[in-house]
Amino acid sequence: MSEPSPVETEHLDAALEDLDIESDYKPPPEKSLEELLSADKEDESLQKYKEALLGEAKVGKVIVDPNDDRKVIVKRLALCVKGRPDMELDLTKPLDELKKQVFVIKEGISYRIRIDFLVQREIVHGLKYVQKTYRLGARVDKMTHMVGSYPPKTELQSYTTPPEDAPSGLVARGSYTVHSLFTDDDKHIHLKWEWIFEIKKDWKE
Repeated sequence: MSEPSPVETEHLDAALEDLDIESDYKPPPEKSLEELLSADKEDESLQKYKEALLGEAKVGKVIVDPNDDRKVIVKRLALCVKGRPDMELDLTKPLDELKKQVFVIKEGISYRIRIDFLVQREIVHGLKYVQKTYRLGARVDKMTHMVGSYPPKTELQSYTTPPEDAPSGLVARGSYTVHSLFTDDDKHIHLKWEWIFEIKKDWKE
């Protein structure tokens, strides 16, 4: 993955500043798996709980892709509408190709966004999904979702947002650009990408 340009870095910093403004929450210091497992050893019930929570991670470092040194590998975004097949965006592709795939959705429908990702090597604390939506260059919506903390696993893990209603009406129809950011309590940028959806009167247009 190429290094972000100065303009991209500025956008990332702005997104993270927004997160700081929205919450006074101060995350606890990041701890490794070894530190978590060694703490409170005298509390047997707590140890059993931690081992059950960590699963395979307690045995040793879980490494899914040894050639990727990231803790979080974001794999896929899906736009989910009840009764219809999920519309999926492969986030392992080059980021400049993602805007070539346009999601078409019917105005006024209720939808959710699902993010599929892998966690490897260490626990990741306080994942957040930030999404800003633009139309004709102006921001029309922003949402921030607390995804949570996840242990490393070989299996794919997922987060699904609460339902959102697409805008409706003649004025709302058209193309929208979405800036998405997957970050965490420690302000690590796991992935930042852009994608496009188009609102139409009906699915078949």
